[in-house]
Amino acid sequence: MCSIFGMFDLQPGDDLAALRRQALELSQRQRHRGPDWSGVYVDAGVILVHERLAIVDPASGAQPLRSRDGALALAVNGEIYNHRELRAASDYDFTTGSDCEVINALYRELGGDAFVREGVARLNGIFAFALWDGASQRYVIARDP
Repeated sequence: MCSIFGMFDLQPGDDLAALRRQALELSQRQRHRGPDWSGVYVDAGVILVHERLAIVDPASGAQPLRSRDGALALAVNGEIYNHRELRAASDYDFTTGSDCEVINALYRELGGDAFVREGVARLNGIFAFALWDGASQRYVIARDP
């Protein structure tokens, strides 16, 4: 089981280097949940840290997952059971074989508000995630019902 850690609503002038160190230290307390990989993403508004237990796509599914244009960053714990169907129905430019990357695809295809209203409900699985949209400076945090 992976773990995710995030710091949100960072403000101009925040010491990102110090906050990054703090986020990594705090996330390390959860490393036993995801011993295969540690990843960190830092932007002006957010820091996401992911401790990964590699199950699906262990070769290229390192997180936080980024969209090809770099605008989206996603940290997920869980598994999306219907990822093959969602992937096949999408024209999103996938960068990995990870089952969780379909979350970025749905967000990009539906847009932020529709994704919250409809997209999360399309995900069949067990999951919790934090998604950062750097272009709109918006984050979505959700979990399965």
